[in-house]
Amino acid sequence: MSAEPTPTQTAAPRRHVSVVYVVMIGVGMVVGAGIFKSPATVAAAAGSAPWLFGVWVLGGVLSLLGALCYAELSTAFPDAGGDYHFLKTAYGRRLAFLFAWARFAVINTGSIALLGFVLGDYANVVLNLGPEGPAIYALLSIVVLTAFNLRGSDAGSAADYGMTGLEVLGLVIMFVAGLILVFHGTPPATQDLPVAAPPNVGVALVFVLLAFGGWSEIGTLSAEVKDPQRGMPRALIASIVIITALYVAVNWAFWRGLGMPGLSASKAPAADLMKAAFGNNASLVIALAIAFATITSINATIVVGARTTYAAAHDWRALRGIGKWDGKRDLPTAATLAQSAVSVLLVGLGALGRDGFSTLVDYTAPVYWAFLLLSGLAVIVLRRKHPDATRPYKVPLYPVLPLAFAASCGFVMWSSLAYARIGSLFGVGVLVSGALVIVFMTRAKRDPAEPRTPG
Repeated sequence: MSAEPTPTQTAAPRRHVSVVYVVMIGVGMVVGAGIFKSPATVAAAAGSAPWLFGVWVLGGVLSLLGALCYAELSTAFPDAGGDYHFLKTAYGRRLAFLFAWARFAVINTGSIALLGFVLGDYANVVLNLGPEGPAIYALLSIVVLTAFNLRGSDAGSAADYGMTGLEVLGLVIMFVAGLILVFHGTPPATQDLPVAAPPNVGVALVFVLLAFGGWSEIGTLSAEVKDPQRGMPRALIASIVIITALYVAVNWAFWRGLGMPGLSASKAPAADLMKAAFGNNASLVIALAIAFATITSINATIVVGARTTYAAAHDWRALRGIGKWDGKRDLPTAATLAQSAVSVLLVGLGALGRDGFSTLVDYTAPVYWAFLLLSGLAVIVLRRKHPDATRPYKVPLYPVLPLAFAASCGFVMWSSLAYARIGSLFGVGVLVSGALVIVFMTRAKRDPAEPRTPG
């Protein structure tokens, strides 16, 4: 019988993806249901056009600060685990496992399930399957896109580009709708809301940054990008710039077509804008645009989320079954299947609930921003712990920018706790259950898995 292969002999990520591919995944990961759901809440909290555009630009700036921090982390410590690996290197494997657990149990899998329901709501308009239609479409989307990803990265790359292109096209259509209103001479609906109190910037930022959420996860591709020195900085910065430009353009169209009162009160601003520009027969166009965006986001979330699960599972012997890299497909097959299985379970639970979108904001936002804060501070921690590590890219204005990013994460975390109130207890519950899993694994297998060789 042959000896068990050592970690250096087993399959591992290889550098085979381009910067353009990483940008495509970043845009596809971020642009999704958030931009179709968030603008109304942001407008209500902002109260005026200057604040509306200001908070969207501010969201882009804060995300760019984070991207600069991640550019240093991902070039100095490239790994398929992405920010899981950064947190483990800075703070230890137990805290990093809590992050991976939160992502696996709620954040990524919950996002996949939620996006499946958003897709189902609009697909059910085109082909009505009855009251259970949205859940059926959600389940089908997870199964089909998981199978699509299991074909392997090379087999699906052209289709990945196509899906992201259609997603961006959906947002461009929204912007064009605003231009059509201008060209037709439609009077602008630009009056502000009656402001009885200062704008609630905290709540506005929670939902703005919800729409920006996910950019950090392309750090999971840091061990696969072809250019190890400049690839990730370029991809991270380009992704944020493209996303910010798209979001500002779409919000201009919403503001131009609906005005602040109309946008604030709208349950479906994209639908209301398209009807104003194209008439009542625009429902199919709306459904298709949102379906393209949602399918692409589900696909991108499956791609990056499974890599975090793989990285965490590989570090714990009790979970080694899903901590293997499939060299033939260039992806973690077992982790992808495990992630999709949990997402399917969450679709079943979501079918019993009412407003999955708001619930997801409630119990994921505080946890998400707490770990993002720790990732920002990890730039400082790792410069102290590993001063001799090769850093092809260094965040400018150190340590001001990492501290500014961490402070912004702390502000949004506090704002999300204030907004979510009791819903935040769900996130805390997930973290507590993750700590119990650590205790169980430590007792079951006292020796950890052998360390992974980075990227």
